[in-house]
Amino acid sequence: MVKIRLTRMGDKKSPFYRIVVADERAPRDGRFIDIVGTYNPVTNPAEIKIDAEKAKQWLRNGAQPTDTVKSLFVQQAIIDPVKMPAKTGGKKNAKKEG
Repeated sequence: MVKIRLTRMGDKKSPFYRIVVADERAPRDGRFIDIVGTYNPVTNPAEIKIDAEKAKQWLRNGAQPTDTVKSLFVQQAIIDPVKMPAKTGGKKNAKKEG
């Protein structure tokens, strides 16, 4: 599965992130397919630069954004928060039968 997620750049105690499209099995700071934008949480206000066309194209192709990237996309009006499904609990919250 392809994910849109953050990869950490920058120095110690000075984080800077790239928003990348990567295979979910790849390491966090490892191999990626495409760079969609950047995110700098250190500045006030946080600096977010996203190529909206690239992001929308990857979303149309089925790439799933992580929760943090999803919130950045909502801030930049790339996705509508109403249309994106909420994260499900998965097996952790499932009740045992029997």
